[in-house]
Amino acid sequence: MANRIAPKLLAEFIGTFAFVFIGAGAAAVVGDGVGLAGIAAIALAHGLTIMAFAFAYGPVSGGHMNPAVTVGVLAAGAMRAGEAVGYIVSQLIGGIAAALLLRALLGGSETGLGTPALAHNLALGATSLTITPAGGFVIEAVLAFFLVTVVLSTAVAGRAGSLAPLAIGMTLTLNILMGGPLTGAAFNPARALGPMIATGNFSDAWLYMVAPIVGAIVAALMHMGLARLAHERPTAAAPASAPAE
Repeated sequence: MANRIAPKLLAEFIGTFAFVFIGAGAAAVVGDGVGLAGIAAIALAHGLTIMAFAFAYGPVSGGHMNPAVTVGVLAAGAMRAGEAVGYIVSQLIGGIAAALLLRALLGGSETGLGTPALAHNLALGATSLTITPAGGFVIEAVLAFFLVTVVLSTAVAGRAGSLAPLAIGMTLTLNILMGGPLTGAAFNPARALGPMIATGNFSDAWLYMVAPIVGAIVAALMHMGLARLAHERPTAAAPASAPAE
């Protein structure tokens, strides 16, 4: 058992380390108030990294690189609880290690290290917008719901074949394009916790830890419900007779 789980945990550690190092690093380098071009750069840094390492490590561990994804896969019945705990610990350690390395290279609180934060007085057309913790919770949960839905429907269900990492990377990129200016669009406890520990800034930490898990569980329940409906449909909605050709 130990020999079988070890490469999976190492893959999750390395993948999450790379995701936080590149994603949070890009956010720190690009900085705040950069407009659409900067948001797109940050979104692509995250999306391309998750896609690359999902291609690399998908056959080894499934390429979760996100505790919320692991919880979603567990809730959908596609992995064992003990294995899921190992995944989550590896992911959190990987995220923290990446953020600490970024702090050593880029500095700490001065750069922010990509720590997610709720928007305050964000210019939105002719007005400004401040995201409340309740609003931020909903946004992070919905973004995690989208990501986990795609993971379960492609990588886990096998509907996208070898293109599952592409779908997952695209989903993550689109999520950040929309949610990045509003909450920082972490929707990944490892992505949020690493920079928080490295900078000592734990503002709304509960939100970034809990909301993605809630979104992931809802996605798993929806995935299982849709699978059950699809399985029952031929019996429940079978036509009275086939049309003549």
